[in-house]
Amino acid sequence: MTDSDKQRPVAIVTGASSGIGMAVARKLALDGAAVTVNYHSHREPAEALAAEICGQGGEAVAVGADVSREDGVRHLFDATVETFGRVDILVANSGAQQDAPIADMTLEQWRAVIDLDLTGQFLCAREAVRRFRAQDGDTAPFRARGAIVSMTSVHDRIPWAGHINYAAAKSGARMLVETLAQEVAQDGIRVNAVAPGAIRTPINEDVWSNEESFKKLLELIPYGRIGEPGDVAEAVAWLVSDAADYVTGTTLYVDGGMMLYPGFRGNG
Repeated sequence: MTDSDKQRPVAIVTGASSGIGMAVARKLALDGAAVTVNYHSHREPAEALAAEICGQGGEAVAVGADVSREDGVRHLFDATVETFGRVDILVANSGAQQDAPIADMTLEQWRAVIDLDLTGQFLCAREAVRRFRAQDGDTAPFRARGAIVSMTSVHDRIPWAGHINYAAAKSGARMLVETLAQEVAQDGIRVNAVAPGAIRTPINEDVWSNEESFKKLLELIPYGRIGEPGDVAEAVAWLVSDAADYVTGTTLYVDGGMMLYPGFRGNG
């Protein structure tokens, strides 16, 4: 098979109507992928992004689906295959926070975050593996049969008081990635994670838009700046490309050094 016989990659990006997911979808489209822009409740920005990509000569479609539900995940993948004929890349980005000290956290708050941030990762990854295996591997647009990137967080390792549901979900997602990578590597499927640190997105606008809280945040970032969604998108684009073909089961921290325990600086 020649390179001209290979199709352009088809990517699903969950939670792509804002923030990191939107930046990832835009970057993958810029790199030549056809992209399914998934959203749950914010249809307008997802459709606007798909229209933007198509207007620039790319291929994209916006698909509404709740990825914490099996039927939602099946619909998302069915719609992608119906539109583009296949799926080669999954970026499981959807996530949410419902913060509270443990004594005040309700079971509903716990379940809402676990269901989306962890169970949603499982459901999407399971469906991706099924689709990758069912497709003709010889027509894959890159060396791997398929590529999965899970969006975790520096809090897959850093404890975060008051956010026990989020930290538990993200640390569980990290082990999900490592275990799944071990299981499906023999099928030519690569599975990795990107763990962002502090990124300028709507979810944490109350922190970066306030001068005092932003100054405190920067004390946790040795590199001295907050991350941008594009920083994460670049990392994802590399991980799903042939440039990272020998990388699987790895978490790439995009955090400006937050994982370096900056509180210990000067205490040696």
